[in-house]
Order: sequence, then structure tokens, then C-alpha cells
Amino acid sequence: MKQSVNVLFAFLLSISLLAACGSNENGMKEKEQKNGEVNQEQSSESVTLKDALDNEVTLEKRPEKIVSLIPSNTEILFNLGLDKEVVGVTDFDNYPEEATKKEKVGGMEFNVEKIISLKPDLVLAHESSAKSAEEGLNQLRNAGVTVYIVRDAANFEKLFTTIENIGVLVGKKEDANKTVSEMKSKLEDIKEKTSTVSEKKKVYVEVSPAPEIYTTGKNTFIDEILSLVNAENVVTEEGWVQTNQESVIQSNPDVIITTYGYYSENPKEQVMSREGWQGIAAVKHGNVYDVHSDLVTRTGPRLGEGVEEIAKSIYPELFTE
Repeated sequence: MKQSVNVLFAFLLSISLLAACGSNENGMKEKEQKNGEVNQEQSSESVTLKDALDNEVTLEKRPEKIVSLIPSNTEILFNLGLDKEVVGVTDFDNYPEEATKKEKVGGMEFNVEKIISLKPDLVLAHESSAKSAEEGLNQLRNAGVTVYIVRDAANFEKLFTTIENIGVLVGKKEDANKTVSEMKSKLEDIKEKTSTVSEKKKVYVEVSPAPEIYTTGKNTFIDEILSLVNAENVVTEEGWVQTNQESVIQSNPDVIITTYGYYSENPKEQVMSREGWQGIAAVKHGNVYDVHSDLVTRTGPRLGEGVEEIAKSIYPELFTE
């Protein structure tokens, strides 16, 4: 069942904005040794990884009960075949279907007591909300729960590392490597198809509707996706920003993509009917498309599908089979 639109937009935007800030800091402090590298001195049963905040996290054995505090982590865990092991998820987890049947532990403010009652061997938190959730995470640690903060995947390479690290942590290294390999192959196929474009199309991506319209600018995952599919992002500002409608009109995008159709009705009609937008090329020619938000904002195994949907929206002629 669909959640409240306002609550979901607030959740999605807060995660995205925090992630954007985190990515800038991460870029300034890349280490020579990749975070998450396994301590080779550990036994075959035990594993030690550094999390996003440089905490050394050790698991003496493969976790049998896992709680996930963000939907992207949940999707990675289920992709690795850990349906049985996942015992708790957030109120926003809606994929796969099996995840909706798990115990709910809250949203941006999780229920510490509920999590402890599930007796997890591992709680997977996320860097984007680690600071705001610091008190709750410390309460879990003080209760003897192992907490691993997953690094914000600000680009594809960091996403691949995230999946690989989670795979090592939960004893599913080979499955994680297979997932990464399949994702890379899919992205290379899309990149090859769109590399034949002689003239890049200008694209405007809208991530929330009126009255507070937000878009995605430079140094965001969606901006990287547009570059990968050989398209130009008309938004030149940094990060996730509130839209200046006049600048969108002046930039005259060839294609407009919305990412909120699952949570808000008729996104295409909303865009097409806006005052002053009728002269935009995308509106004039009906090139307004909606892509499922979860496919392009959740940094997990389905991101390749989201990239393909965006590519098809911009260059449909390249994907006619």
C-alpha cells in the first residue's frame, strides 16, 4: 500500500540531501586502503570490516538475524538470498514483496526497543542518517548489538564496493561478486547503445512535484546516470535543489523525466499543464516520462534497471527490439 506522499517525499529528499553532502566529504578523504577490506588475519568464520565511519566491526560468525535500517540495504540483502535472515526492516521497505512481511522497526526514527527484541546479530545502518541516528545506534551497541554503517554510495564504483562489502560481512561474497558483475555488464551494454548518439539530448529530471518542486543537479547519482547514457543534465547547480521554474523554461529540455509517479498521480499531466511550460520542447512534443523512484534513487541491485528506464525515455529508438 502506498505511504503518505508528503512523508515519503520528506524521507526520500532527506536521504538524498544527506547523501549528497556525505559524498562531497568522502571525495576529500579517500584512503589508499579501500574501506571494507577484510582483515586477512581473521579466521574463515570471523570477519572484520571498517564501516563508513571507520569503526572496525567484527562478526565471529555469519549473522543469522539481520535488521536493515534503509530500503537500499534491504534490497541488497534479499538479492543475496537472505530472506530468512532478515528479521526487521523499515516502514518504507516495499521491495521485494517478502520484505513487506517482515517486522517493521520504524522509519527515519527507528524503534530501539523493537530492534533489540528481535535479537539481531547485525544491524545494517546507513551513512546518510548515521549522525541523526547516533543516539539510537549507540543504544543498540550498548545492548550488545553489532552495528555496521554502510557507506553512502555516491557513484557506481562505491555502490559496487558497498555490495561487495555487505556480501563479505554476511557470508555471501560470491553472490555479491556475481551481482556486481551482472550490474557492470548491464551498464556497459546501455553505455554502448547510447554511445552511438550524435547529438546529446538535454534532460530535466524532477524528483518531487508542485508546490515544492525539486530536481537533481551536478554531483548526484542521477546526474552520473545521465552522463552514462550520453545525455546532458540541464540543471547546473550542485546537489538536490528546489527548482527555479524560469531556468527550466529557459534551458528548454528535450526530455523531462519525473520520478514520483508511484507516489503521486498523473505526473505527466502535472508537468504538461504548468503555466509557461507549453513552449518547452519536451512538453511541446510530449516527451515527458515517469520512471519509478525506487529504481533510480535506491542505491541497490535494481539501479541498472533504473538506468535502462532512463535511457529508454531519452533515446527510445535505441531500445526497439
